[in-house]
Amino acid sequence: MNTYLLVGVGGAAGALSRFFVSNLSYQRLGHGFPYATLTVNVLGSLVIGFLYFWLINRFSFDAELRALLIVGFLGAFTTFSAFSIESLVLLEQGAWLKSAVYIGASVIGCVAAASLGMLLARLV
Repeated sequence: MNTYLLVGVGGAAGALSRFFVSNLSYQRLGHGFPYATLTVNVLGSLVIGFLYFWLINRFSFDAELRALLIVGFLGAFTTFSAFSIESLVLLEQGAWLKSAVYIGASVIGCVAAASLGMLLARLV
C-alpha cells in the first residue's frame, strides 16, 4: 500500500482521536488549565515510547507500520511525541549535551516562536 496513503489514514485517525480526547478532557476537567494538550502530549509520548521499542525490538520494523502508527497517527495526535522519542534516543545514545540542547532549544524556541507569532499577529 502507498506509504503516503498510510500516513494520511493514520493522520486522520490521530486528528480525530486528539479531538475526542481533548473534548473529553475539557468536559471532565474544565478549561482552567490546558488539560487537553497536556493529556494528548503525555499520552502520545507514552504510546510512541511503547511503539518505538515494541516495533524495533519485538517485531521486524515494518516501514509501512511505522508510517501508519508513528508518523501518521501520533504525528496528528501530537507532535510532542516525536520530540519526546528523539530526546530519549539521544539520551540513550549517551549524547547528554546534544539532548539537553535539543530539549532546551525546543521548549524555549517553540514558546518564543509562538510568542513572536502572537506579537506579529497583533501588529498586522
